Amino acid sequence: MEMLPALIAGYLLGSIPFGLILTRLTGAGDLRKIGSGSIGATNVLRTGRKGLAAATLLLDAGKGIVSVLLASWWSGGDAEVIIAAACAAMVGHCFPIWLRFNGGKGVATLLGIDLALDWRILLACALVWLIIARLTKISSLGGMSSAVAAPAAAFALYLFERTGTYTFWVKPTLLVDAIGLAIMAVLVVFQHRANVIRLRAGTESRIGGGQAA
Repeated sequence: MEMLPALIAGYLLGSIPFGLILTRLTGAGDLRKIGSGSIGATNVLRTGRKGLAAATLLLDAGKGIVSVLLASWWSGGDAEVIIAAACAAMVGHCFPIWLRFNGGKGVATLLGIDLALDWRILLACALVWLIIARLTKISSLGGMSSAVAAPAAAFALYLFERTGTYTFWVKPTLLVDAIGLAIMAVLVVFQHRANVIRLRAGTESRIGGGQAA
C-alpha cells in the first residue's frame, strides 16, 4: 500500500526537468540542442551561465533529497520504500515521460539521495569525485566514479556498524541502501555510455577544455 504511491511520487518528482525549465525561462535556448543534449547541470554550464548551472545542480539534487524525505514520511521510515522511491526519482530524472524519456545522467540527483540517506555516503562520494576529477580533469569520469562509490560506502558503513543482533533475514538500513545505490550506479554509468566510448577513444573533453589523452 505504501510502495506504489512512493514510486509514483518519486518518478514524477525526479522527472521535473529543472535544467530545461531554467534555460528556457532565462532565454538561454533549448538545452536539448546544446552540447550533449542532456538536461543536467554540466550541459547547462555549456550555455555560459554558471549561475543557472549551479541552480540546476542544487534543484536536481533537491529532487533526490525530497524523494527520500517524502517516502520516509509516507512509509514511517520503511527502508525498502525509501530506497524504491529514490530509485524511481533517478529513473524519472534519466527518463522523464515529458521529454520522451530523454533526460539527464543522474549524478546530481544521486548526490542528493546520498545526502538524504546518510551524510557519510555523500562525503565519500564527494571526495571520490574531487580526487578523480582533479587527477584526470574529466568530469564524466568523476561522476561515474562517485556513483560507484556510493554503494561501496554504504556497504562499508554497514559492515562497520554491524552487530550480532542482525540475522540473514533482517536487513539493516545501510544494507538496503547499498543494494539500491548499486542499482542507481548502474543507471548512472548507462547514461554515460557515450562518455565511456569517448573515454576509450581518448576524445572525452576535459575540465577547462581540451580532450583526454
